[in-house]
Amino acid sequence: FNDGKCDPAGRLWAGTLPLTEDHPGGAMYCLHPDGTVEHKGGDYRIPNGIVWNADATVMYHIDSPTRRIDAWDFDNATGFIGNRRTAIEITEDGAFPDGMAIDAEGKLWVAQWGGWSVVRFDPKTGGELARLELPVSQVSACAFGGPNLDELYITSARKNLSEETLEKEPLAGGMFKAKVGVRGTESALFAG
Repeated sequence: FNDGKCDPAGRLWAGTLPLTEDHPGGAMYCLHPDGTVEHKGGDYRIPNGIVWNADATVMYHIDSPTRRIDAWDFDNATGFIGNRRTAIEITEDGAFPDGMAIDAEGKLWVAQWGGWSVVRFDPKTGGELARLELPVSQVSACAFGGPNLDELYITSARKNLSEETLEKEPLAGGMFKAKVGVRGTESALFAG
């Protein structure tokens, strides 16, 4: 398993990936509050960054190697997903979408593995709205927190970085906090 979050109804969604990360052998699963597990789709290489819009009618999800953020129609009452489509394509050289958060305005904040940043996107247009540059290349995830949900917490990694690279990126593997001028949304808890 790689990344997971609870939907607004309290179901836990999580994706699996092949250990080699070189073929689409992963899948998406949903753990219902009653303990049943449902297979929701396959062909994932590295599933990441799952969030829902404010009225729980759209689920956004990333498969990092495809460099896409996909949107699915979502039924919060049943957990049904369908009509998968590309909402955002990452075109920046060397950058792959990783973890993701959604703000109160419905915009997506996407950690850019290899991209030295977190980028705010409009999922309706696919356009970039803002970019938060970081002193590390492997930006892995982000989440809103703080008393007013107006602080963005950002994680990074240092996977396979050489000693020479680590000299240039001494903060690799660290966590960062930024005020980004917008509030996030509260995360749902598991209902089971």
